[in-house]
Amino acid sequence: MIIGIPKEIMHGELRVSAIPETVAKLVKDGAEVLVEKSAGLGAFYADSQYEEAGAKLVDDVAELYKKADVVLKVKEPQFNQAKGLHEVDMMHAGQYLITFLHPAAPVNHDMIKNLAKKGVIGLTLDGVPRISRAQNMDALTSMSTCAGYKGILLAANELSKFVPQIFCAVGMIKPVNTLIIGTGVGGLQALATAKRLGAIVYAADIRPDALEQAKSLGAKVVETGVPAEMAVGKGGYALSLKDEVLAKERSALKEIVPQMDIIFCGALVPGKKAPVLITEEMVASMAPGSVIVDISIDQGGNCEITEPGEVAVKHGVTLIGIKNIPGMLATSSTWMFSNNIYHLVNYLIKDGRVILDRSDEIVASILTTIDGEIVHTGAREAMGL
Repeated sequence: MIIGIPKEIMHGELRVSAIPETVAKLVKDGAEVLVEKSAGLGAFYADSQYEEAGAKLVDDVAELYKKADVVLKVKEPQFNQAKGLHEVDMMHAGQYLITFLHPAAPVNHDMIKNLAKKGVIGLTLDGVPRISRAQNMDALTSMSTCAGYKGILLAANELSKFVPQIFCAVGMIKPVNTLIIGTGVGGLQALATAKRLGAIVYAADIRPDALEQAKSLGAKVVETGVPAEMAVGKGGYALSLKDEVLAKERSALKEIVPQMDIIFCGALVPGKKAPVLITEEMVASMAPGSVIVDISIDQGGNCEITEPGEVAVKHGVTLIGIKNIPGMLATSSTWMFSNNIYHLVNYLIKDGRVILDRSDEIVASILTTIDGEIVHTGAREAMGL
């Protein structure tokens, strides 16, 4: 079994899918590990550390893709400018790709279709179910923790105001108002970070338990009026809402949005396109200088006008659509990610072979492409297949 670790090529991406510690474990488990030279430098892991762990360094990433049975990546395949080729075009039939594919996001549909045409077996990390036996494989939860923390710091940095209450020689400056939409792992981390910075924090989520957790951290709750039976699915995740119910949620948010200085968007539905909760009209109602950070952008975004991968100013509001916010915490996020993906690989590989039991909940949830077909439910739904 040959496992390949290419260098990430998304703009600004500093993470790597395996650290020397997890490479050593893979080698001990019987795998041959190929690591592209300088793959770990962004997270401060030297090539020499990978060699000491038992990896073989590879100069040419095309060679790595050609030889590897399994490719481990952090982000979805991109166009490789240096090679003049898309990463998918360097892959081959029967190869396993384990990464965040975000297959339901419209921007990734062509890439997913090309993976299927190539005969690549794609396994998406954002599909790992929230069950106890998959806990140590759950890279989405790990990366959400990073995105929640760093996302608020990014918003604070773009804001032209103090976040906390400030007393000065000429009077008092009020603390900013911050709205957290979606109080899952990322949202709760964002909430806690905003509170530590001194903001007044509001929270909106359609799940009662998630709102209770937000309330326990000191947030003021925004009631959306969505019945719990329509809101909560398996594992405590949010369900997709019908258009008329989604409109009701937007209406509730519309009342409070103009009062906010920072809005953090982190509402996701597992494996599906993120719901649009902030419309362009709502953005226009905010005070100039306000900030929206949309960490759901990998799944299409909660804000109607967030630009994927960009920071833009529209209607006087700064919209942060950076797709790899956890990569800005490269050392911490890489350590978390690499351990998550190691546990998943260890779960899937038996006697030197990848075994995909499609009746297994973990496999069924992450399997995206196989036998030339797109099998991921959320992707098929988003593509109209």
